[in-house]
Amino acid sequence: MNADHLHPDALAAVQRHLVAKAISELTHERLLAPEPGWVLVSPDGRTRYSFEAQRLPLEHWAVDEATLTRTVDGRPADLDVQELVVEMAPLLGIPDALLPVYLEELAATVASSAWKWTHSRTPVADLVEAGYQEVEAAMTEGHPGFVANNGRIGYSLDDYLAYAPETSSRVRLVWVAVRRSLGRLSLGAGLTEDDLYAGELDADVRAAFDARLCGLGLHPADYLLMPLHPWQWTDKVAVTFAPDLARRDLVGLGEGPDDYQAQQSIRTFFNLDHPQRHYVKTALAVQNMGFLRGLSPAYMGPTPAINDFVHDVVAADPTLVGCGFSVLRERAAIGYTGDVFHRLAESHGVRSPQQKMLAALWRESPVARLGDGESLATMASLLHRDADGRSFAVALVEASRLAPRAWLAAYLDAYVRPVVHCLLAHDLAFMPHGENLVLVLRDHVPVRALMKDIGEEVAVMGDQPLPPDVERVRIKVSDDVKALALHTDVFDGVLRHLAAILHVDGLLDAQDFWAEVAACLHRHAEDHPHLAAQAAAYDLFRDEFDHSCLNRLQLRNTLQMVDLTDQAESLMYAGTLANPVAPYR
Repeated sequence: MNADHLHPDALAAVQRHLVAKAISELTHERLLAPEPGWVLVSPDGRTRYSFEAQRLPLEHWAVDEATLTRTVDGRPADLDVQELVVEMAPLLGIPDALLPVYLEELAATVASSAWKWTHSRTPVADLVEAGYQEVEAAMTEGHPGFVANNGRIGYSLDDYLAYAPETSSRVRLVWVAVRRSLGRLSLGAGLTEDDLYAGELDADVRAAFDARLCGLGLHPADYLLMPLHPWQWTDKVAVTFAPDLARRDLVGLGEGPDDYQAQQSIRTFFNLDHPQRHYVKTALAVQNMGFLRGLSPAYMGPTPAINDFVHDVVAADPTLVGCGFSVLRERAAIGYTGDVFHRLAESHGVRSPQQKMLAALWRESPVARLGDGESLATMASLLHRDADGRSFAVALVEASRLAPRAWLAAYLDAYVRPVVHCLLAHDLAFMPHGENLVLVLRDHVPVRALMKDIGEEVAVMGDQPLPPDVERVRIKVSDDVKALALHTDVFDGVLRHLAAILHVDGLLDAQDFWAEVAACLHRHAEDHPHLAAQAAAYDLFRDEFDHSCLNRLQLRNTLQMVDLTDQAESLMYAGTLANPVAPYR
């Protein structure tokens, strides 16, 4: 396959962007310390970077990419994000054994960025009127905080072109039959196995699958049906689980007929042929952004019950209903545990990535939630710039014809207000970054938000009674750490970047941005005086909060950033950040 996206012009453009981003984010995390000017010198004194930048609230460095230069031993040198990491490695804390792994993820990020620079050039003016999946595929940045954010180690070039979200490729999932006694299908309230499969597969498809099993002398009633990522089937399951297939504990059934499109999370698929059918999230043994992207059958078991619990809390709360806030439930999940890797774990306590290679879940589609005149966009799109540097968020504000601050207020009421309310009223925290929310827009204005990825990333931080299957998500942390669900995950993880875009583009001054965020918090407080004690405990307007750092996690261990069973204890901090809403207490 021709790698025509790997050429000098693309390389120069993406290296300039990635080096600027690396300097910005690694300085934000206090790993690098530019000297006033702004100048950054490597520990050995040989390499020197100079640039112009604006320093904004939350120690955000808005680096002007066009001004960025590099010299080595006093001579001009090309910008190169891998070389930057090598030069600054003594400051970054990367274990020597893992530095090559991180450099490989950076190379993959360069490659995908070059493909997007070459081929994904939809102007934001067109995206404003585009459909949901067009917007999804047009995203070029990946995670706004992580530097190495498009690793996808394991994909070949052909795999990238076939399965990367930005290629808009149509993908058909592979289905396998799982011996019922060795698998578990968990179903949400009111959903039956027959209803699930009838909703996802037409009758003729199910009949063909049954015929395949009968042709092998097997009884269809003895099996469950599981969807797989095509790459997972060819590169992992058909090899790593060869004995299971030979025993007929697993049976390959072939491709399903529906075309899907990969979402930004790379292992979740949207049904293009039947948009109201479920998203399908699959296990994918690709190394990406600090994790091998598997799915644990053990975690899948209680996932629908956890989603039902969160859904019921949200649906019964008048404030959340009034915000239009809702969750896209993971309605069913399946996992296979009949393999030698699970037996090894049971007999010897040995945990391995192979235990997370055969699982999947079905999540509600947002399409059915749309009213007349409404459209969908991933919240990540608000941080998107097109190939010419134009901002999608700015384009939306301009198309809405609202004053920028009025548009921002509407967005904050759709996003921040429900997150704050869940925190104060229910001790409930999500992972509300851009890829985990779907915005509903009307006349280019966000009017409500839909939260997804509930099962693996929700946390209950209070003492309220929980159903047994939901107890897994309870965590015990201090009020200061609880407040980070807003301060880190929302303020630092999302709003810091949006504030910088609107500020740099001259649409809304950063101070006015954070004043409006404070106004949103005050409106919620005024509407909920009965939550004053909780608000005082969380102290959302405190002067400063702990500076939790993402790149530090990935740099410490690029293979597994955190222990998913105890994420709070895995976090890394770099002092405190001044709270941008504190002046508006």
